[in-house]
Amino acid sequence: MHASSSSPGASQKTDDATGLYLDLLKKSLTASLYDESAWTRVEASRAAKQRDPSRPDRFVKGFVRASFVKMLAKQRLMLIKRVPYNATLRTEGKDWPLFGYTMAGHKRLDNLQFCVEDILARNVPGDLIETGVWRGGSTILMRAILKHAGDTQRAVWVADSFQGLPPPKDADDGADVSHIEHLAVSLEQVRANFDRFGLLDAQVKFLKGWFSDTLPTAPIEKLAVLRLDGDLYSSTMDALNALYPKVSTGGYVIVDDYGSWPSCKRAVDEYIETHKIKADIKIIDETGVFWRVEK
Repeated sequence: MHASSSSPGASQKTDDATGLYLDLLKKSLTASLYDESAWTRVEASRAAKQRDPSRPDRFVKGFVRASFVKMLAKQRLMLIKRVPYNATLRTEGKDWPLFGYTMAGHKRLDNLQFCVEDILARNVPGDLIETGVWRGGSTILMRAILKHAGDTQRAVWVADSFQGLPPPKDADDGADVSHIEHLAVSLEQVRANFDRFGLLDAQVKFLKGWFSDTLPTAPIEKLAVLRLDGDLYSSTMDALNALYPKVSTGGYVIVDDYGSWPSCKRAVDEYIETHKIKADIKIIDETGVFWRVEK
């Protein structure tokens, strides 16, 4: 196993109707068509720094703001503020769109398009799945590519608890998930997002529940693309144990959180080592990686 960045698997842009449609779709999914703001969490420590003893008005304002943020945290709520749109951050998937349907950014969506188009070109058997979908953006793109390729056989599996991340376990190294409660997007909302793009049909299959409960018994025979976005060690390992053996030779595994969540990286590395998998891991951006499965 080794990581390289020599071939990140970026999809080639084309100016035909399908290429223009998919490019427009990716911009829509990442909310990059207009000067929309991203958002960031307001931390109590940051609010407290606004206190200035020489300025009574700022001291009181900072104290009240910090106290308010702490009170929200106790209720599992948070204060957010809008920040200016930054095209570079959105391309790299380093910010959180206030609107939009994915946090993956342009590079990871380009990679996903490459992987799906490549398995179609080589006729690699199997369905497509993402484990951990947020608002559904990556799976919406999967379905769009299949539809415009005229593929009527493959399913797109949309696997999520639809209630946020599970409580971290010991193997998750004390990961703090309190700042990402916004990940809880309902099944009804994700279905509505598919429908908004005209892509909700019988080829879209939803798996609702914790991965440890739903993935081992999911009626999936083969996979051509397995995209993991579960953040935690436990979620990542549950998905690998249940689904990696179903990935066809020549198919792709994509890990969204490999470079940003140490517990996710550890799960992937341990699985590869335990099962003696020869994975030529390639870097997509600072967060995502992928490899082609050779058995």
